[in-house]
Amino acid sequence: MSKVIGIDNSHLNKTNPVDSFRQTQQGYSRWSGLEKPDLILMIALGLLMLTGLVLVATASIPLAGQKGGWVYSYLARQGAYMALGLLVGCVVYNIPMQFWNDYAKYFIGLAVVLLVVTLMFAREVNGAYRWIRIGPVNIQVSEFVRIAMIVYAAAFLQKYQNQIHKSFSAMLRLLLVLGLIAVLILKQRDFGSVAVISATILGMLFLAGVCWVRFSISTGIVTILAIGFLLLGDSYRIDRLKTYMDPWADVYGKGWQLINSLIAIGRGGVSGVGLGESVEKHHYLPEAHTDFIFSILAEETGLIGVTFLILLFAVIVWRAFKIANNADKVRMRFSSCLAYGVGLWIGMQSLINMSVASGLLPTKGLTLPMISYGGSSVLASMILFAMLLRVDSESRYTLNNESRRRRGVEKL
Repeated sequence: MSKVIGIDNSHLNKTNPVDSFRQTQQGYSRWSGLEKPDLILMIALGLLMLTGLVLVATASIPLAGQKGGWVYSYLARQGAYMALGLLVGCVVYNIPMQFWNDYAKYFIGLAVVLLVVTLMFAREVNGAYRWIRIGPVNIQVSEFVRIAMIVYAAAFLQKYQNQIHKSFSAMLRLLLVLGLIAVLILKQRDFGSVAVISATILGMLFLAGVCWVRFSISTGIVTILAIGFLLLGDSYRIDRLKTYMDPWADVYGKGWQLINSLIAIGRGGVSGVGLGESVEKHHYLPEAHTDFIFSILAEETGLIGVTFLILLFAVIVWRAFKIANNADKVRMRFSSCLAYGVGLWIGMQSLINMSVASGLLPTKGLTLPMISYGGSSVLASMILFAMLLRVDSESRYTLNNESRRRRGVEKL
């Protein structure tokens, strides 16, 4: 018989069934017919990008035009970063999740190397050593280290899913890797990134279902180390803590940034003073287009704009957790853990940034994801979102296939 239903097999070598099967599989992909990404998540991300471009445009005009420069130069650069991020994101989306799982240990090794290189060659900006200059571009390595750490933690939790439920030593190995990354980033004077990465990994451990007692011990250890570092570390951290407790003690010095941030938020009221009408962005509020862009949003759009932005972040976190749950249903452990990690990261970093601007937390050098100006932050964020969309497509594809197979068996 020279034909199988729907496939012309006349050209195959009939003496070797294995070779014949391999020839029929040429050009076949396990993920052919992959489901389209989550529409709600894509709309939320699109609105977040658009909001970021508008806010960067309005917040950066005084800084861009102060020496006669083009007032939309920061907007143009941010648009270029987002375009590059979309291009890189498309590439990342087309990479199967198994690739990231297989090479996770190499990514974390590369992250350690890059952090060491940063310590050796970083340029100083506002007292921190976080950026490597490559030509006209400054790259903040810790933004990409976050990706490597989330991928590594997801792969670790998948590989040792049985051990972490029974033994503290398995958890300790992951915490030691986290500790190494944290020490190298702290050397760059970037406590904010350490706080977000640590909280994200601990959250992934909790959602992976580790023993509550062991999780509490791990969280306690990390918290004690963080407090100890704050108290025994560089004096500038103690100064920030004092400023947070009473910014009015040094109105024209260390409390200037927080006080002007609070003034901006207070001026906004319910509906804001109007887009482009902010006073605080005119060289009163430092870093108005980066770390404190939330304050400009509150001043110009008021409670309405703030609520809209919080809802956007909430939708993204909700969809990330929904995607993680779907992946868990079809036993895609690595993909599930990674999706939880992305959801935890976006939720915690956005919450911390807005809390800092509102005076609820001490000042940290953290960006508001996809909103603050900065190429490294935008590019790293879009890589993580592309991975999240890939997890969604693969998990729903597998879930739908299993549902179809179950319906077929029931009919028989």
